[in-house]
Amino acid sequence: MFIVNDNIKLPEDPGTIVWKYLDLSKFVDLLLYRKLFMSRSDKFEDQYEGTFSEPTFEEIRKLSIDNPNFLDYYKFHRQNVVISSWHINEYESFAMWQIFTQKSEGLAIQSTLGRLQKALHTEKDYEQHIGEVNYIDYKKEYIPFDNAFFPFLFKRKSFQYEREIRIISDMTSYGMKIDNGLKIDVDLSQLIEKIYIHPKSENWYKNLVIELVKRLGFDFIIEKSDLESDILI
Repeated sequence: MFIVNDNIKLPEDPGTIVWKYLDLSKFVDLLLYRKLFMSRSDKFEDQYEGTFSEPTFEEIRKLSIDNPNFLDYYKFHRQNVVISSWHINEYESFAMWQIFTQKSEGLAIQSTLGRLQKALHTEKDYEQHIGEVNYIDYKKEYIPFDNAFFPFLFKRKSFQYEREIRIISDMTSYGMKIDNGLKIDVDLSQLIEKIYIHPKSENWYKNLVIELVKRLGFDFIIEKSDLESDILI
């Protein structure tokens, strides 16, 4: 269930284009089970996920002198927050293809912010919040902590190329053990506007994806990435 949070920054235009780059196995898993995987926040490659900048940490440390549980809460909270990451871009990103797909195989799901919001309305049990990530200097800039989601909406400036929008759920109140993450129900017809095939893939790979999508009962628009289109000279 998508919840609007007025404290979380988002692009105003619901038509803002967003992308998810993934390998074929994750794509098939998404279509087969009609569920979107959300990773546990402390399982991301960036060890700073869900942590605070130095100025904020100093403030929290002072507050925790008389209340040690205050600091412990933030340490363990990361284990109960799950995230699905999307990339904001009007066009395909060569860098995202390189980072998130292997060799000449992989796909990109094109969607929009508005589609993401509508796709999450099918999930009745868990609350999802969508926010745009802020990229800051963790040695100098302050991260507010008056909202439990804020630590997960800030990253170091080194990651600015990700231009990330996140779907976030806090599972603390459900008392469940989360290993690597969990899957949530989504409306795939809303979530997926178009599918792009890896720019370096061969025709057999595109045909394989088309056949898989068809056999699983979907009729999404599928195109080969034009990043490797023929030059005109």
